[in-house]
Amino acid sequence: MFTNMYKKFSWRWFVDYGMIVVGAMIMAAGYSFFADPLRIVPGGVYGIAIVVHHLYDFATGTVGLILNIPLFIIGIYILGPKFGAKTFVGTILTSFFMDYFSSLTDKPLTDDIMLGSVFSGVLIGSGLALIFKAKATSGGSDIVAQIINKYTGMSIGQLLIILDSLVVTVGIIAFKDVSLALYALITIFITGKVLDAILMGGSYRKAAFIISDKHEEIAKVVTNQLKRGGTFFHGAGMYSGKEKEIILTAVNRRELVALQQYVRQIDPDAFMTVFNTNQIYGEGFSNILDDV
Repeated sequence: MFTNMYKKFSWRWFVDYGMIVVGAMIMAAGYSFFADPLRIVPGGVYGIAIVVHHLYDFATGTVGLILNIPLFIIGIYILGPKFGAKTFVGTILTSFFMDYFSSLTDKPLTDDIMLGSVFSGVLIGSGLALIFKAKATSGGSDIVAQIINKYTGMSIGQLLIILDSLVVTVGIIAFKDVSLALYALITIFITGKVLDAILMGGSYRKAAFIISDKHEEIAKVVTNQLKRGGTFFHGAGMYSGKEKEIILTAVNRRELVALQQYVRQIDPDAFMTVFNTNQIYGEGFSNILDDV
């Protein structure tokens, strides 16, 4: 999702791709050992792939990859090359591991569908968190949501909920079992909670104060790389009395990971304070009238 500021084959490069590999394995395990064999459809492209697998006996990972490739092409055409090689690699690896794990067994690790929905959510959320930490995305629904967001202005969070709900509805129609949809909602809920807990300690939206002598460089990253706005405050150090420029910006959970990396690379001596926010209104977040 984000442009890299470090060189290929550097230590950071290996760490990021290592997290993508491990994250893809963990996420694939959640689908292959729990969600797929139990017919739990937790939204997204792989939720559709699970339906196709059970209806037509096609490999779930392969179907997911086939669905993701045109979405990447359309996303690059409409939104520009913002997804990057890491997102594409993560998608390929997830599909590969899903088919590999499925070839080992066609039975779930548990016949208890409640346990299956819980553990699939834990594994999928944990895998996604590692992929997000590597500044990549899961593709699929993320790309569709960003495309719709560009033309409608609806928040990406709301769009993802709508898209996942539509996929769950497809699962109800295909399997003719409402209870499976309820278990899928449990999986979706746990996935989100685990993702939040690993990345941010629970909060989706964050605001950050950044104090740095290189505030102009950091501001360019916020506007050009993260596509977020911000505000400069004038201040002064209590001890030194030196005048300071303070940046205030608001980001979501994935963007904060990238912002921390950028700030560390630009100014290792920068002072950065991050705090949870329950409500953020404005461009890129909720409309100020949504909660009225």
